[in-house]
Amino acid sequence: MNFVEPIRKKTDIRKVERFFRKRSFRDLVLFDFGINSGLRVSDLLNLDVCDVKNKDYVSIRELKTGKYKQFPLNRKMKKLLYRYTRHKFNQEPLFQSRWGKRLDRTYVYRSLTRACKEVGITYKVGTHTMRKTFGYHHYQMFKDIAILQKIFNHKSPETTLRYIGINQDLINRSYRQFVL
Repeated sequence: MNFVEPIRKKTDIRKVERFFRKRSFRDLVLFDFGINSGLRVSDLLNLDVCDVKNKDYVSIRELKTGKYKQFPLNRKMKKLLYRYTRHKFNQEPLFQSRWGKRLDRTYVYRSLTRACKEVGITYKVGTHTMRKTFGYHHYQMFKDIAILQKIFNHKSPETTLRYIGINQDLINRSYRQFVL
């Protein structure tokens, strides 16, 4: 299994957003949706326009787990999705190629890794980076591992902490602060 990292610095997130804003509004919306929802890339790519257009909540059945999931869209995503979907038909894929086909995870991987490389992010990233970035920043803001565990459908808090890289952050911080 390839281990990828979350984007921990908000300044790096803004750099990636600026990169996508210049290159592709679709890719910006995909990236921002990923880091603001915590959805797996497979679930993001499975969305149709009708799943988000003029909605306050997104309701899906996760492809990996088969579990039902519902969550509210924050104001940033509502604004972006309004702009992105206003001229789209309800039954078309939310994220599609120039040829009208649903984007695939390979495209998302290449797009995201290129953006990160271009803005100077040197650690390992991939499609799961978006989900982990959501988790990392959600934890940093709320410090509630139980809620995050529930959002991710993990079996234990330890799994969630390890998943978002918090355990290593805490270990590193403790080493830096420990002086005899």
